[in-house]
Amino acid sequence: MTTFYDLSAQTAGGETRSFSSYRGDVLLIVNVASKCGFTPQYEGLEKLYQTYREQGLHILAFPSNDYGAQEPGTIEEVQQFCSLNYGVTFELFDKVHAKGADQHPVYQYLTAHAAESGDVQWNFEKFLIGRDGAIVGRFNSRVAPQDAELISAVEQALANK
Repeated sequence: MTTFYDLSAQTAGGETRSFSSYRGDVLLIVNVASKCGFTPQYEGLEKLYQTYREQGLHILAFPSNDYGAQEPGTIEEVQQFCSLNYGVTFELFDKVHAKGADQHPVYQYLTAHAAESGDVQWNFEKFLIGRDGAIVGRFNSRVAPQDAELISAVEQALANK
């Protein structure tokens, strides 16, 4: 059986990153897009990352053009957009499919193993992974990074050593 730590993905810089390198950390995985009504969540995600990174939080952003064709650019254009508009310093991965026949293995795993399984519904859906690699939360696009519900879940996941 595949575990979360058996997965890997290509970073925006072109390296293959094994998720086993995150063992013991808390991860927030988000499918992102530059031309979406939820795009301003980048700002909140960066604040969340800056607040909790020293405690072991990593944010892994996966650009996807699956929802309303709202991420049409190249990965280089996505990186530039994130840097110039939101000062993003958390990890950006290469563009992926979060749904459909070509769904990336990371999203195959997340959508099959979350307590609330099923397809990702839109951009900026979030999956919270605990220090043990278990999915401890799933948050729809309307749950902003600064929402008490998400912050509480992140803090609880970070507290579990």
